[in-house]
Amino acid sequence: MKKLFVFISFLLPLSLFLSGCNNEETPEQGEDQTVKVYTTVYPLQYFTERIGGKYVDVQTIYPPGADEHTFEPSQKDMLELAEADAFVYIGLGLEGFVENAKKTLENEKVTFVAAGDHVELNAGDHDPVHADHDVQTHEGEADHAEAEAHEHGDKTEHTEGNANSGSHADDDGHDHDVDPHVWLDPLYSIKLAEAIKEALTEKLPGQASLFQENFDKLAGELDELHQDFEKVVETASHKEIIVSHAAYGYWEKRYGIEQLSISGISTANEPTQRDLEKIIALADEHGLSYVLTEQNVSSKFSEIVQKEIGAETMTLHNLSTLTEKDIKAQENYLTIMKKNIETLEKALNG
Repeated sequence: MKKLFVFISFLLPLSLFLSGCNNEETPEQGEDQTVKVYTTVYPLQYFTERIGGKYVDVQTIYPPGADEHTFEPSQKDMLELAEADAFVYIGLGLEGFVENAKKTLENEKVTFVAAGDHVELNAGDHDPVHADHDVQTHEGEADHAEAEAHEHGDKTEHTEGNANSGSHADDDGHDHDVDPHVWLDPLYSIKLAEAIKEALTEKLPGQASLFQENFDKLAGELDELHQDFEKVVETASHKEIIVSHAAYGYWEKRYGIEQLSISGISTANEPTQRDLEKIIALADEHGLSYVLTEQNVSSKFSEIVQKEIGAETMTLHNLSTLTEKDIKAQENYLTIMKKNIETLEKALNG
């Protein structure tokens, strides 16, 4: 609630300032001009760069290493966003600040593009955390076997928060009835890219054929990535991985991987002592040798599990933001995902 109050506190003066700016004449955008785009998570920036090429000037609103679940824009961010032609975000409950941003910028010429709305989720995607894969449980639940039994009954008891129930969803301003991490699924990423292609085509219809050509090439590379995932999982000695938070539900559904997550869908969903005991027991049961942590989130709970089971740690990049190290190394969505596949191959065979 404190974050929400701080955010709202500058909306009124910011709105008045932007209204004054809006009175200035803005030249119509020509076919050969650059479209200025801001995005949230890094994959949206990358897809926009690939499709738009020299016709886009694109930046992510997130600073390097930011946590996509807890980020709130500053007044400076909002002023920069007001100058954009388009703002591309995931939606699906990920970016809690977007609705307020729409109200603040309603008099500006910023097109809001909810790329996640173009992803046709399967029915099971509305129950992102499975009781038998995610170790977090409701306070007072019996044991893991009972949780599995409930999985075949009332699904509503096991959506999102788990041990933390729905309280953290209220605290961090996000609604994760649907797993928002769609960019980690290569085939869903094709749909995200398609939404971006359509938005750019509306801005610069004269470049439609180029945008389509660039999209087709990107889609082909994403499909190859999907096939690489399939090959690694097909030859794995087991399907379980320990992850710091439940960002990899789409890998479960698409490829049959089972994520044993220490925290929930949001990094704000911290595990209880009982949750930690359960994941340690499951790690011992499956003989797991690795705890997979993330590039932008440090977790003391992951360290507890890692030390307790004597496991090694490896980084599984969630791609929500790049780190300074990633940027210096000129990493991109495809290079990082290929490294993720290498990490998975080791974790699924160790």
